[in-house]
Amino acid sequence: MRVAKQWGETWLYLLPSVVLTLALGIYPILWAIRYMFYDYQGYGTPIFIGLENFVRLGQDHLFWESVQNTFIYAGGKLIFTIPISLVLAVILNRAFLGRNLLKAIYFMPTIVSTAVIAIVFYVIFNSYNGMLNQLLMSLGIISEPIGWLGPKYAMLTTIIVAIWGAVGNYMLLFIAGLQSVPQDVYESASIDGANAVQKFWFITIPLLGRVMQMIVMLAIITSLKGYESIMVLTEGGPIGKTEVMFLYVYKLLFPFAGGSDATVQQFGYGSAAAFVTALIVGVITILYFYFSKRTSHD
Repeated sequence: MRVAKQWGETWLYLLPSVVLTLALGIYPILWAIRYMFYDYQGYGTPIFIGLENFVRLGQDHLFWESVQNTFIYAGGKLIFTIPISLVLAVILNRAFLGRNLLKAIYFMPTIVSTAVIAIVFYVIFNSYNGMLNQLLMSLGIISEPIGWLGPKYAMLTTIIVAIWGAVGNYMLLFIAGLQSVPQDVYESASIDGANAVQKFWFITIPLLGRVMQMIVMLAIITSLKGYESIMVLTEGGPIGKTEVMFLYVYKLLFPFAGGSDATVQQFGYGSAAAFVTALIVGVITILYFYFSKRTSHD
């Protein structure tokens, strides 16, 4: 009787979260999976077309260009974000005056809306009257405005914005990991004559292995899924240079809000694209987790 009562109380506490998960998490996924096999624009009767959406997706060069852009964007973001976050964490993990203020400043982009950040950087990088071009021209570094959001530099600009928005978050995660490292290890190394670089390379990096593994995995997933700042900054342009996978899917499902030239929602085709996109992110994440786990065991 007591066990049955505990079981009932447990499920009573879990029921709200279970209902919300089913309604807002599981049902939309099942809904999207169903319409992958239909020609459906959001109104009228869905027409079953089998695998035609996937055949069309395989021949859609714009989608595969967005996949390529996603890897460039995610790779550029990861290469700089993780090292910068780690170095800042090591510096701010030391005791000095103003440390907490610097932590708050670096973490601030994480709590600000991505759209707001993108608008601020749009004002900075605007090619015609942007603050950066005006500053560079006033210093005599450049003689004419640089098209930071043009075809040549648009991807670089979006990567810079992404790095600025992500560093603070990963920095705090690294600081949490650093605080679990025993200080007596550093003291022993100091007695043996190790300098700061040797301590960082031979003590900090190995002892942060597990934490770093998790942070890098989170960073990979976030980078591959990121599109909000790109949507505000460039809407995927110019000429598709910054079109990433999830932005492409978003435009198929919500063409009026995504800056797309399309005027018809494509729920069926968009669902198929979303499935393949999620599959790509999932496979990369699994591969990373597999190889990183294998490396850590070695």
